[in-house]
Amino acid sequence: MRIRTTLDPISLKEVPNPESHPCVYEGSGEDGLEIYFENEENRQTYLHMELPDHKVVAGNDTEDYVAEG
Repeated sequence: MRIRTTLDPISLKEVPNPESHPCVYEGSGEDGLEIYFENEENRQTYLHMELPDHKVVAGNDTEDYVAEG
């Protein structure tokens, strides 16, 4: 199922008539995401954003591990 979002992630405003606005396709095929923008400037800002590296924290699966919290 392709997901379509009409909330511009830069301006945080709803995009009316998305078919006549710029968009970006993330992912592929049916697992994709359509992101619509108010204007080309916002689209370019989105495309040039640098995201921080994501860290994956490995869990402790030893027998003596006690989860706290």
